[in-house]
Amino acid sequence: RVAIARALIAKPRIVFADEPTGNLDTRTGEDTMRLLMECAAEFGQTLIVVTHNPEIAQKAQQVIRIEDGQILRGELQHEKGNLDTQ
Repeated sequence: RVAIARALIAKPRIVFADEPTGNLDTRTGEDTMRLLMECAAEFGQTLIVVTHNPEIAQKAQQVIRIEDGQILRGELQHEKGNLDTQ
C-alpha cells in the first residue's frame, strides 16, 4: 500500500503497474486493484497493468495480449474499466 501511495501521490498522467497483485492473497489483490482503478478514475489517469491473471485482465477497459514478444490481439472490453467485474 505504501508503494501504491508513493506512485500515486504526484498524480502522474500514466500509472504503470507490473503484476500489482502478484504476491498478494485474493482479497488484498482485489482491494489493490480497486484502489488503483478508483484513483485512476478520480484523477483522470491512464492505468496500464501487466498481469498474468485473467480475472484482473477482465476488469480492464482494454486488453492487449502478448505472447513470445508478439502482440496477438487488442480488444476493447468495456467503455470504462469495470470495477465490479468478477
